[in-house]
Amino acid sequence: MVVPDAGASAGLSGLSAEEVDRRVAEGRVNRAPPAPARTLLQILRANVLTRFNAILGALVVVVMIVGPAQDELFGLVLVANTAIGTAQELRARHALRRLALLTAERAIVLRDGREQPVAVEDVVEDDVVVLRAGDQVVVDGEVLASDGLELDESLLTGEGEPIAAVAGSPVRSGSTAVTGAGAIRATGVGPASYAATLAHEAARFSLLRSELQRGTNDILRMITWVMVPTAVALLLTELLRVHQGVAEALRGSVAGVAAMVPEGLVLLTSVSFALGALRLARRRVLVQELAAVEALARVDVVCCDKTGTLTSPGMHLVEVTPLEAEDEGELRRVLHALAAADPAPNASMRALADPGGPAESWPVRARVPFSSARRWSAVAFEGHGAWVLGAPEAFPRYREEPDAAAPAGRVLLLGSAPSDPGPEMSLSSVTPVARLVLAEELRPDAASTVRYLLDQGVRVKILSGDAPATVAAVAERVGVVAAEAVDAARLADQAALAEALRRSDVLGRIRPDQKRAAIEALQRDGHVVAMIGDGVNDVPALKRADLGIAMGSGAASARAVARVVLLDSAFSGVPAILSEARRVVANIERVARLFVVKTVYAALLALVVAVAAVPFPFFPRHLTLVSTFTIGLPGLLLALGAAAPRAAPGFVGRVLAFSVPAGTVAAAATFAVFAIARSVDGADLASARSSATLVLAGIGLWVLLVVASPLNSARILLVLAMAAGVAAPFALAPARSLAGLALPPAGVLAPATACLGAAVASIGLWWTLVARRAGFRPGRRVRSG
Repeated sequence: MVVPDAGASAGLSGLSAEEVDRRVAEGRVNRAPPAPARTLLQILRANVLTRFNAILGALVVVVMIVGPAQDELFGLVLVANTAIGTAQELRARHALRRLALLTAERAIVLRDGREQPVAVEDVVEDDVVVLRAGDQVVVDGEVLASDGLELDESLLTGEGEPIAAVAGSPVRSGSTAVTGAGAIRATGVGPASYAATLAHEAARFSLLRSELQRGTNDILRMITWVMVPTAVALLLTELLRVHQGVAEALRGSVAGVAAMVPEGLVLLTSVSFALGALRLARRRVLVQELAAVEALARVDVVCCDKTGTLTSPGMHLVEVTPLEAEDEGELRRVLHALAAADPAPNASMRALADPGGPAESWPVRARVPFSSARRWSAVAFEGHGAWVLGAPEAFPRYREEPDAAAPAGRVLLLGSAPSDPGPEMSLSSVTPVARLVLAEELRPDAASTVRYLLDQGVRVKILSGDAPATVAAVAERVGVVAAEAVDAARLADQAALAEALRRSDVLGRIRPDQKRAAIEALQRDGHVVAMIGDGVNDVPALKRADLGIAMGSGAASARAVARVVLLDSAFSGVPAILSEARRVVANIERVARLFVVKTVYAALLALVVAVAAVPFPFFPRHLTLVSTFTIGLPGLLLALGAAAPRAAPGFVGRVLAFSVPAGTVAAAATFAVFAIARSVDGADLASARSSATLVLAGIGLWVLLVVASPLNSARILLVLAMAAGVAAPFALAPARSLAGLALPPAGVLAPATACLGAAVASIGLWWTLVARRAGFRPGRRVRSG
């Protein structure tokens, strides 16, 4: 029976106050290393000091010096992009800290002969730590006293079977007391503890690899090399050959090079990821890093632990097979009585109690508690006989049938004893009367979630520290069918592990270092891998995976290193992440074509202007107008589209294949109209720039129409609304004045219409004949889950 004061009842007194103070002064205290999170300064530096901000910030400074305020509007993108990334990471950090406070553990230690509750970090070396059912072991230690104490090490090893803790046996931090009571002496505290050593994999923060962000940075890198010589050439051309004033020349140069920066693409990526993270937050899914939204869109293999991910704590009785001429109903009454007679039942014993059955409470005459050495327990009842419950191998008179099917869970035997049991009793005289099969409780959403992933073309691999047969049974129940369950303990090296992963989706008895090696092997085979786990044993794999997903109820180190945290520990959150991620990434790729088209035509216009020695066709505000209504606003709305298939690699290549030709056509048509307008009698530079702006806006609206296909009523209304937005500054005199626009001369309308028509036809032909053959179908729909 568990007594109130477990430590004192064992004759222990613990450390004195002076001994505790001395160990604290010596640093022998349970202070764990900080979690691998970025500081506020690091977060700000990472979001502010970027290549994008450097380019755009320098241009804003130039315009602030020489131009009117309306030419600085493009700088708002810089502020918004920085704010979104910073806010999301700070929000995630704050949510994790609140979760850590809610799940913070306290330890009971024995000091000066009495039990005292202390914070986990205040436990010192040699402290006597008292454990009862439900307590977490917060330090490494040695068992000093045990009253039926059993520990669950599933967070450390992934193995769900509790182990008995006897005096003198070692215990590891991160395990949990499930039954009984006891006391341990702290031998490993702080960084020296097993859990902290295993969690050392999380000691270094690293950012996710994002193809979208990497592709955007590649484009920005190329633009940087082009911008500097182009800006110098433009400035010298406008100063020396066109004879513009310094302020006018600088404004024209800034307009030329600023338009080359796809600032809308950078902002849209951040906004889309942030909106995706907010949607997931409403489903109790915490995204710690915006790029994590993209990562899962590319995942084609999900690895998960069994215990805590697919299964929940507890077991249930699934099979009672009589071995003698016994009535099954009577056998179930015996099992219920055995469970009721146990003062500290473990998970297996609790599973024997039938919640809907009779509440049997037979008087107990003798009782032998379970021992891992004996592997059985026994109870003798007044008037109801003596019964033994234990592992099959403990019963000499039991032999498994040679052709018996593999059990679907843990097997126990119930035996009838001829006399009252004792601790040293031999079971040779005990007659097995029933074979029992206990199975772990599946999470209610496990099977449906696995089925969804498989339907979406994502392969599910179960990596567990439990016995292969046990893991295979759970795998079959959730729908993961494996030709064989591989015993990872028998794999000689990483090559054997990689081969096992190719032929099977179920691995048992796998160590934490093997989990990480499994992730690396899958990545070498070209897979994009997500790892779902909750324990300290999962930390190395969570960190190495392309995307780590942790359960909110799991170990703090697992939550810290994961990029996504399921706050409610609901496996059903994974389909929501997958669907949201694929939708966001597919739509970003769709609208990326809009932004890169602008980059291409801006770069070409800047080069042509420098060579032709003519003024730049636009002021910054003109390009802001075109970008806002043909790219920025519609791009944001298109990014809210429906579901999409798994994201494929090659983002930059697919975008450039459409955007380079379309941008080239836009630049040629725009410059042609600008040159024609300047040659028309009575046309000034302002009207020529207005004509070029109008034609460029028209081409931008056509590109928008192409990218938005297949069209529906909502998208047609979107394009019409954007056209109205472009037309408004031309139609309203106050708006024309503010935007620096003028109505095009009558002599320009016909050639402008011809150039616009030729550009529209060319882009449409390219899209029809070439782009679609290359597989660009941005409007393709797929069935969502």
